[in-house]
Amino acid sequence: MNTPILDFVRNYAASNAVRMHMPGHKGKGAPEALLDITEIAGADDLFYANGIIGESEKNASQIFGCDTYYSTEGSSLCIRAMLYLCRANSDGKKPWVLAARNVHKTFISACVLLDLDVEWIAPENDSFISLDITASDVAKALSDATEKRGNLPCCVYLTSPDYLGHILPVSDIAIVCHENGIPLVVDNAHGAYLKFLEPSLHPIDLGADMCCDSAHKTLPALTGSAYLHVNSDILSAKKDDVKTAMALFASTSPSWLILQSLDRLNPILETTFKTDLKKTIDLVSDAKKVLSDSGISLLGEEPLKITIKTKEMGCAGEKFAQSLRENRTPVEVEFSDPDQVVLMVSSNNTKEEIEAVVTAVLNIAKKEPAETNVISTNRPPRATIPERKMSMREAAMSPWETVSLNEAEGRISHLVDCSCPPAIPVVVCGEKIGRNEIAILRYYGYDSCRVVR
Repeated sequence: MNTPILDFVRNYAASNAVRMHMPGHKGKGAPEALLDITEIAGADDLFYANGIIGESEKNASQIFGCDTYYSTEGSSLCIRAMLYLCRANSDGKKPWVLAARNVHKTFISACVLLDLDVEWIAPENDSFISLDITASDVAKALSDATEKRGNLPCCVYLTSPDYLGHILPVSDIAIVCHENGIPLVVDNAHGAYLKFLEPSLHPIDLGADMCCDSAHKTLPALTGSAYLHVNSDILSAKKDDVKTAMALFASTSPSWLILQSLDRLNPILETTFKTDLKKTIDLVSDAKKVLSDSGISLLGEEPLKITIKTKEMGCAGEKFAQSLRENRTPVEVEFSDPDQVVLMVSSNNTKEEIEAVVTAVLNIAKKEPAETNVISTNRPPRATIPERKMSMREAAMSPWETVSLNEAEGRISHLVDCSCPPAIPVVVCGEKIGRNEIAILRYYGYDSCRVVR
């Protein structure tokens, strides 16, 4: 019998490709083997942590300056737990969330499971992946939605940094939330390292009440490693509350490989990581300057992401990504779509690797002729908020069928099976699918969708 998963991983490791994608460990830096165990005597229990796991979480809490809890199921588990805690803290009326539209699909599934309604913050924006949301946008959306519903949301929910590397003004938005007595919750899955900048740009340090970090995305940790951070006077979320919320959605068999990875990460974060991170960010900054000075259009403020707007060069992102893979020094990207490619760097990438990426990008940019002027002007329709016809929960729990996009107009969306990355749905369950949504789905390569039967 063959072993296709093992074969793929081994072949990829042997290719010596430059890893411009998560996880942050980049396949390096494991001096000792990790032993896979379970909750044996003395090993503690993740969701009743009073022993060695509790001690390790206290170490992480000291590093992050707030109450920090481990997840071995990524930020997805943390997102569900955070929304559960906010729902439990609501005023007794029908709970709802005020959220930016570029949410990960885990947010949608969590709202379905928790029967949470959502009102969307909808700034003027061309992209549904990256949103430029200001404190004024939040204040207006909060006022309008509260007047419409008659009660305050149980939280305001943002994604920052987003998939393309845009960072929102979290501190200003936190002020608006707290003036209204509402907790601010941030999906910081891509920004665990922001804590270790000078000054810190971590959401908790900027006033967020809760946030999740995917440690594995930008820190040297195994895939699935994540944190849930809590620092709030608004939410009465104590340790037992948080652990109960996480246990509600989690496996009863947490990965001890991941727990060991998180534990091993603490002394690194406490000692050498900040210095190593500073060196890497300087290298990335230099790389971005070289690319920009050479006419390469970049996007986003995030220090460890290089997002290249390939469409402005007359090249589709997917084609540019394939050219990077076929380069003499292969480069694997984190994400590509018709408009751009995203490269994710971590402190485990070397100076030589970053320089090799710059060389590859410049070489490809010179070789790739602009196919036509059409590619640089062909853009999807502006993303809008479709009309809601059913609650998210009602739609998601209804019978469904898959139809071609030719048959989808006027139908009600079921749970959308969107790929990860970026795992951001164009249409949310319960919304009416219109021509605009069909055009966007086609633009991103979809030819069918799920609808309520």
